[in-house]
Amino acid sequence: MALFGRVLREVPNVGYWVCVVSKSGKPRVFFYVQHLLGIGHLRRTELLCKEFSKTGFSVTLVMGGRSFGKLNVGGTEIIRLPSLAVGSDGFHQLIDCNGSAVDEAWKCARSDQLCAAFEERSPNILITEAFPFGRRQMRFELNPLLEMAHSSKRRPLTVCSVRDILKSERKLGRAEETVDTISEFYDLVLVHGDPNFVRLENSFPLVSKISDKICYTGIVAPSRNIASNIIRTGGVLVSAGGGAVGQALFEAALGARAMSQFSDHPWRFLVGPNLEWGTFDALRRAAPNGVIVERYRDDFRSLLLSCDVSVSQAGYNTVADILIAGTPAVFVAFDGDRENEQPQRARMMEELGRAESLMMSALTPERLAIAIDRAVTKDVANSKFDLYGARASADILASAIA
Repeated sequence: MALFGRVLREVPNVGYWVCVVSKSGKPRVFFYVQHLLGIGHLRRTELLCKEFSKTGFSVTLVMGGRSFGKLNVGGTEIIRLPSLAVGSDGFHQLIDCNGSAVDEAWKCARSDQLCAAFEERSPNILITEAFPFGRRQMRFELNPLLEMAHSSKRRPLTVCSVRDILKSERKLGRAEETVDTISEFYDLVLVHGDPNFVRLENSFPLVSKISDKICYTGIVAPSRNIASNIIRTGGVLVSAGGGAVGQALFEAALGARAMSQFSDHPWRFLVGPNLEWGTFDALRRAAPNGVIVERYRDDFRSLLLSCDVSVSQAGYNTVADILIAGTPAVFVAFDGDRENEQPQRARMMEELGRAESLMMSALTPERLAIAIDRAVTKDVANSKFDLYGARASADILASAIA
């Protein structure tokens, strides 16, 4: 297979480029991801890196968000940049690990560290997660990285890894700016979605201007082989991803339990690593017998397989996990601050007959209890989605440098 050799290939809009493999005989991938609030971006990247390593790439994962637990990325090398997150004033405010706003000197130092890591590894493939469709706060380091890659003697295949539904653009010219960046620097855009479920143009209207670079991979989901030896304990599993905006969901679930047909079943709350400690402690104190409140579980996907119904937000990774598990589900979409991604995903899942959906802004214990009881009547076995996005992504990259 040409994946392991020295190859010459013409990439559209780029010209000829040379792929020189590493001493190990494996093509090198340099994968950048930055999680700022939740952990969804990182979790999807985790699955991709694990698959890339498994299928013959030498992978370096560069990340700069807060640490929250162990990553399962196979043989991937991990580089941790100085920690960066968003402050209480929203995504326009970036703070360091001490909660202090970062200044230009701090940004320049981190940018230099990122570029030095790239230069040292001289990868065959550069992947940026979300950018330039999202993560514009990181232009201070990604623009220099892209310029360095573009001017390299051995220019890497440059790839954007992006989910299927994007947030609505709020400022004029942002979509055009994204198109310009893709056109100038990128060879491929891997859209991690099933086009029979949703297409990128549903949330990004200028897709036609970059359509020659777009490849749909299918949904990036965990392996199905997790289903072996699972003991079905039943009950209701309530989760909120990283938990940063999950407080209202857990409070509603506490009230919904007594009104649901599952009132005498066990309920488990996984509040996430980012829920404030005071809120976490308050939930534990308020939880009656039969309700377990925990921060985080490494076996979340196994818990999905063992429960009767899942109640969660409608983020990309949680929906993918639930589709793999085949679990009846209620999706409570985060719709605050003019969010459109989760509401669109939740509504489409309901329209396809796969789940019940509610909006966080209209959530009440009564509505949640009704939705839970309805969810278990759905014929979830008939839902058909392409859930092999990680393997397809690896195959696309292998073909691109073959």
